[in-house]
Amino acid sequence: MTTAPYTEARDTSPVLPAARGALSHAVRSALRNRHAPLVAPRLVAEAEPYGDDLQLALYLLYELHYQGFDGVGDDREWDPELLRLRGALELRFLDALRADVPRKASAGEALDAVLVEPAVGDDTGVSTHLQNEGSLWQLREYAALRSLYHLKEADPHAWVIPRLHGRAKAAMVAVEYDEFGAGRAEDVHARLFADLMDDLGLDHTYGLYLDAAPAQLLCTVNVMSLFGLHRALRGALVGHFAAVEVTSSPGSRRLAKAMRRADAGPAAARFYDEHVEADAVHEQVVRHEVIAPLLAAEPRLDADVAFGIQATGLLEDRLGVLLLEAWRHGRSALRVPLAASARHPVSPVELP
Repeated sequence: MTTAPYTEARDTSPVLPAARGALSHAVRSALRNRHAPLVAPRLVAEAEPYGDDLQLALYLLYELHYQGFDGVGDDREWDPELLRLRGALELRFLDALRADVPRKASAGEALDAVLVEPAVGDDTGVSTHLQNEGSLWQLREYAALRSLYHLKEADPHAWVIPRLHGRAKAAMVAVEYDEFGAGRAEDVHARLFADLMDDLGLDHTYGLYLDAAPAQLLCTVNVMSLFGLHRALRGALVGHFAAVEVTSSPGSRRLAKAMRRADAGPAAARFYDEHVEADAVHEQVVRHEVIAPLLAAEPRLDADVAFGIQATGLLEDRLGVLLLEAWRHGRSALRVPLAASARHPVSPVELP
């Protein structure tokens, strides 16, 4: 498939989003003005760990390690006060995850649980809903939300590479090599998702839909950075990566069908087609060539790998409940409506 040259201006970074409470307001102010005061520890302790305010504050701090924000100096990435606040927010989030994951399991048991596909006729999943009855406006909302990760796909997982060794490192690099297009810029998965967004009439500007994303979506993105930026959580990051790769192939097959059913365009279907084949292979590599040698070398990480798998499922389930509850009642799942698209106009009947 021949694609047009893809360019994306990066002379400026994303703009800072609107605050959603005292924590995110304080972080936003501190990023704009390094002399602005941060928040009292009491506010962190009282914050809802999965809520909009804490999750946006974390997202803003994590994004300093990726593309940053317009008007925020690159040196703020390692600002001691911001890092101190980030650590407190992370601890609140991590404690909630540890309290809420399902029963303790081994890595093998946790992985076996996500390998089980839903029974025939089970329509509780988001990808199943989109495949069978999703409207074009729902596909556009889904893509806009997922863009907060997919436009930097595989970047958070790359943090684990220097924390592995031997077979586990070699296999992880091999999988990441595929994620980054196997050396071809036009096949980088983030680029393929930008093409998908173009087919759906969305703007593929990095981070553009942050204001529209509910806390449940921010949790699914933040947990990757939480695991990735801490060597102590390297097992959890491997578990997260395994959960993503194991569930990606069947989910992507359904989403490819959803894109074709909605006549979303060839690039929209291609993104998911690519993941059907690639992630079926990646599943086996991650299980047998990353997790197995990692745990053989460091068996104490078994519980952390299981935790990463289970925490991923917990947060994805919470997001799925939000999306399906809204869509099945004809409502938007976004905090801020998508702007009408000139390339893909949606009729009033299609709008929630």
